[in-house]
Amino acid sequence: MEHRDLSEADPELYETLKNEASRQEKEGLEMIASENFVPLQILQAQGSVMTNKYAEGYPGKRYYAGCKHHDDAENLARERACELFNAEHANVQPHSGTTANFAAYFSVLEAGDKILGPVLSHGGHLSHGHHVNFSGDLFNFETYAINQETERFEYQDVLKAAKKHDPDLIICGYSAYPRKVDFKMFREIADEVDAILMADIAHISGLVAAGVHENPFPECDIVTTTTHKSIRGPRGGMIMCQKKYADAVDKAVFPYSQGGPLMHQIAAKAVCFKEASKPEFKNYAKQIIKNTSALAESLKEEGIELVSNGTDNHLVLIDLKKEDVTGREAEEALEKANIIVNKNMVPYDPEPPMVTSGIRIGTPALTTRGMKTEEMKEIGKTVADIIKRPEPDVIERSREKVEMLIEKFPLYRGSEVEY
Repeated sequence: MEHRDLSEADPELYETLKNEASRQEKEGLEMIASENFVPLQILQAQGSVMTNKYAEGYPGKRYYAGCKHHDDAENLARERACELFNAEHANVQPHSGTTANFAAYFSVLEAGDKILGPVLSHGGHLSHGHHVNFSGDLFNFETYAINQETERFEYQDVLKAAKKHDPDLIICGYSAYPRKVDFKMFREIADEVDAILMADIAHISGLVAAGVHENPFPECDIVTTTTHKSIRGPRGGMIMCQKKYADAVDKAVFPYSQGGPLMHQIAAKAVCFKEASKPEFKNYAKQIIKNTSALAESLKEEGIELVSNGTDNHLVLIDLKKEDVTGREAEEALEKANIIVNKNMVPYDPEPPMVTSGIRIGTPALTTRGMKTEEMKEIGKTVADIIKRPEPDVIERSREKVEMLIEKFPLYRGSEVEY
């Protein structure tokens, strides 16, 4: 086998990687709420020799020989996850948040069983019952909605939906909800209708790990998450649960829904959980909250409407229904100024999903770069300027501001990252 540097072995792909590194480093303010930048040690772990081995099964119960070190890596990841989230059991093998949800559902339900989840345009995820996803196809999903007056999930509304539909399982946790999740409230409702309670904390797992958002345990029976958003780790998923569900969860992951685990990914998850346990990460998460709050206040001062009029977490959801632009138009105008966000539906949105009446903006990635509240205030004003006047002169002026800001906060410059 010939070993060559990637730049020589595949110059076309190497150039693509270099271009992407350049884009991340200096071509935009990354404000998509579900994205972040990982440290060098996680890049190293995910690009390691762990990728060479099949390790079907679980530590101590593999279907292949030669898995001693893979057992060590997976046990580290599981133990660190349990300690970080106060969980009784963790399965770190799911390849993504959606596959984690698939296995979580089938660990306690059968196809056709009833699940109560959030309306997609009210903050839910495709795997929370959307008809184009396996979840909406294989399970009987019913929904609960955000209160139209408070723009929050309220006890009486969710309880009413739960009593009406009598679900086997209730989901809480969202992909576009700017407020804290009240796990105790959902526990009360789940007990009222004798349902299993599952939390999808993919977006807020870093905040939970750092103690700046309430922990879903012990209120929740099963908890799923990704490992690459606010927790700043490799792309992947994880399921945590109370001990009584441990065997069922493990069987639902392997052999039911996945084959061999991605051991290089699991090694990187172990690094991620160690990093998230450090005081520096807790300070990082606290800064995310401060930054998002400052961003929200800046936008409001400029007359921009926010869903629920603010935020408790890592994102703001801008409501554009009273503006002269749609979510898609705002996303495109902001990208021209090198501000990267995503169009997003807002509660009771009159526009279709590919147009939308909102945009979702998050601060984890910019907080990773070292930006603080003063930068957030400046960015908020710039975003508002573009929304109000998405014209060439405003966009050009804004792009110049963005370039100056990016230059002050390097990402990987000076590190060992080659591309």
